[in-house]
Amino acid sequence: MRRSVPVAAVAAITSAGLLLAGCSGGKGSSEGSGEANAATKGIVNASDAKGGTVTYAISDAPESFDPGNTYYAFIYNFSRLYARPLTTFKPGPGTKGNELVPDLAESMGKPSDGGKTWTYKIRKGIKYDDGSTVTSQDVKYAVERSNFARDTLSLGPNYFQQFLKDNDGGYKGPYKDKSKAGLKSIETPDEQTIVFHLKKPFAEFDYLVSAPQTAPVPQAKDKGADYTKSVLSTGSYKFESYEEGKKLTLVRNPQWSAKTDPLRKQLPDKIVLNLKVAQSTIDKDLKSGNTLVDLAGRGVDGQTQAQLLTDPKEKANTDNTLGQRLVYTALNTKVKPFDNIECRKAVEYAIDKKAVQTSLGGPIRGELASTVLPTDIDGYQKYDLYPQKYDGDKLDLTEAKKHWDKCGAGKTTTTILARNDRQDEVDAATTVIDSLKKIGVTAKIQSYPTSKYFSDYAGVPKFNKKNNVGLIMMQWGSDFPTGYGYLQQILNGKAISQSGNTNLSELDDPEINKLLESAIANTDKAAREKAYAEIDKKTMEQAAIVPLTYFKVLMYRSPKATNLVSTSAFSGQYDYLNIGVKK
Repeated sequence: MRRSVPVAAVAAITSAGLLLAGCSGGKGSSEGSGEANAATKGIVNASDAKGGTVTYAISDAPESFDPGNTYYAFIYNFSRLYARPLTTFKPGPGTKGNELVPDLAESMGKPSDGGKTWTYKIRKGIKYDDGSTVTSQDVKYAVERSNFARDTLSLGPNYFQQFLKDNDGGYKGPYKDKSKAGLKSIETPDEQTIVFHLKKPFAEFDYLVSAPQTAPVPQAKDKGADYTKSVLSTGSYKFESYEEGKKLTLVRNPQWSAKTDPLRKQLPDKIVLNLKVAQSTIDKDLKSGNTLVDLAGRGVDGQTQAQLLTDPKEKANTDNTLGQRLVYTALNTKVKPFDNIECRKAVEYAIDKKAVQTSLGGPIRGELASTVLPTDIDGYQKYDLYPQKYDGDKLDLTEAKKHWDKCGAGKTTTTILARNDRQDEVDAATTVIDSLKKIGVTAKIQSYPTSKYFSDYAGVPKFNKKNNVGLIMMQWGSDFPTGYGYLQQILNGKAISQSGNTNLSELDDPEINKLLESAIANTDKAAREKAYAEIDKKTMEQAAIVPLTYFKVLMYRSPKATNLVSTSAFSGQYDYLNIGVKK
């Protein structure tokens, strides 16, 4: 559900001028917005002008604004306005946005013990919006609550739970820890230093701590599931008001200081996010300037797309880019008949990918896919285990029927899930249903809102078993821009959880699990990438995922927005840190 493209160089840059080079119209910036894909190449409408209101909108409501209880790329991006993780991504166009830099931390992590121990120093002088000082203990507590209190905060990834040294199932999180001692594997020898002790080496740990789960939370101010309503800010903006399901308003954080933050600029006076706005309305408001950013960053709807692509002037205000994402159908390996690999292979051949591509908006929304890894992730290798043959526009079903006969399921019924506020996903699911009818599978669609999709439905194994959910529509982006950051949470058996689960196939293959574990411990980048390609192929051999398209987004640039940068680090979305209002 998260982020982006090839591995970028890890660099510790502390100069604000270097971090935002071009923001004042220098090299790499684009003064106007009238060039297609301008934001993928430079900074569009670069400006340091202060004041005004930046208005965002989204077609549903986010699952949570709590940095420790979210897993959507757009909230990872947006939350940086009010929550600073240990590291983050430098604002930059395209793959330049993949460069990892220190944020809350003074520098990148210092590894020791062969990569099993990582030490960070927090910048001095950082305060919450209430004036209290941020400490290393607050970072430790943030990790404990987000990764171990899974019955309360289940929506984020569980990397720390998997890899911290002393977790063998005994620690149940800070809400149930009567000793109040917390994890022994996270040490805070002083208020500025935090040390993570891992079971095994983790070569990409600096990427892992870029997750908002490392944004500090003072234990005394934590409200559990209700913390989402009034997050204590360490960023350039703080919560002013939150009307659940309607609107969130952020205002300047008076305790924020540019001296301790080389990334943020604090340009607008106010940031308003309007919730549950129809996508067609968002598109119109972007063109008029009433809305400056579509928060979800998923692009315009089909009707707007047709209008933009037939008008050269409008098309010039669009950005169309790969987003390190894959659109796919997950086959539930625990639900009959898809617990049979021959049934799954039949589905691989049977789903008409060209028809799905058309339902999603055509090639401008993504090329046909045959691998789990997107083409813009290091480790990607081109291959196709289930090649589809066409007679004109008609898909040849010979191989599909052969495998379905081997599977022996005959005529069968199943359920397919999709998100009801994503019309393109519903359309794609409908196309999948039409395809499977031709081999004897009758699927019915059940659709649910984005905000509850993983917490209550698609990501809940018990729900899927009870409701005979054999197929689940999914769009996945990398947690961080490496093969591991992409594959771990959708393939590793240890990533399966009872709610908020993103291993929707419920795949628990010992060989794949072992390959993931050994790859991340390897300090040789080339060897890791070779392993990621091997994992990709083994997953396809298991036929647990049907790749549909390598996702591309078509976004409309509001003419009134400044500092627009389409960044690979956040799935091709605009970088939200320094968007302002054009004067």
